[in-house]
Amino acid sequence: MFLHLGSDVVVNLSDVIAILDLDVTSTSRITREFLTVAEDEGFVINVSEDLPKSFVITEIDKKSRVFVSPISTATLLKRAKNKGGIASL
Repeated sequence: MFLHLGSDVVVNLSDVIAILDLDVTSTSRITREFLTVAEDEGFVINVSEDLPKSFVITEIDKKSRVFVSPISTATLLKRAKNKGGIASL
């Protein structure tokens, strides 16, 4: 099953490691450092030019990717649950 992240971007649910809220997690220094390093090393893919609300960490073909999405974590989690990819919380 696939998870739509916005625009024309979809990822396989089995590749998803984490779905994180950008506003909540970016208050942490460690998260900001992680995102800075990921961007510097070319792992960050901006899904849209819209205001980012979440980021999704994936591992695709043994390569880490961080997708920055304009879709809220709540919506992404609902989509993942509807596809049967994430157990009920």
